[in-house]
Amino acid sequence: MRETIVFLPEMMCDARLFGPQLAEFSQEWAVMIAPVTLGERIEEIASNLLDLMPQSVALIGQGMGGAVALEIMRRASNRVQRAAFINTNVFAETPQQAAERDPRIARVKAGKFSEVLAEEFPASRLGQSPYKHEISDLLLQMAHDLGPEVYFNQSRAMQRRRDQQGTLRKAAMPVQILCGAQDVAMPVKRHEFLAELVPTAELSIIDNAGFMPSLEAPDAMSAILRTWLKRS
Repeated sequence: MRETIVFLPEMMCDARLFGPQLAEFSQEWAVMIAPVTLGERIEEIASNLLDLMPQSVALIGQGMGGAVALEIMRRASNRVQRAAFINTNVFAETPQQAAERDPRIARVKAGKFSEVLAEEFPASRLGQSPYKHEISDLLLQMAHDLGPEVYFNQSRAMQRRRDQQGTLRKAAMPVQILCGAQDVAMPVKRHEFLAELVPTAELSIIDNAGFMPSLEAPDAMSAILRTWLKRS
């Protein structure tokens, strides 16, 4: 029996981030969205999701969703048949990186939520998609719909996340590393490093996409994931 595909969205995103893939893969696979909002630590979110997920899963995580997917693998690798990571950072945040989040959190508490979101999701990180402005609007809409409280909790969770290099190194299932070539904040070299950590990993780079390839180049991303889903 095929495993259930579980999508784990980026910080301040929901099911709309993977809309094209949900529509396509739901024709052949059981699919679900796992909200990365169920706790104030990555470990707590992963624990809560393990109670909700089927016993056999294929994880697809982006950004924060990838961090949660790694924690799920660390805790219950026997339930993960395959894993895909999009723009995912396996390192813990440095003290400087963690400290840089605090002023943004303070500004959100001061009522500058929209201003901070524009910095978190800059259109400059998107590639040259003809739908660039529509994608940017959708990202901001998802974040506004989730609201400031989710922003606080997710920011704190990311500040305190653990280093997961060891988890990736132990992965024995098919692993897909995927990124957009035009994302300057998460460059290709970083993804090449991730792929080198895992003997079972394959790296795919989407030329015309930035940090949201699921929306910027949905057909290319779906084709890559379809190949990964069929790997033995």
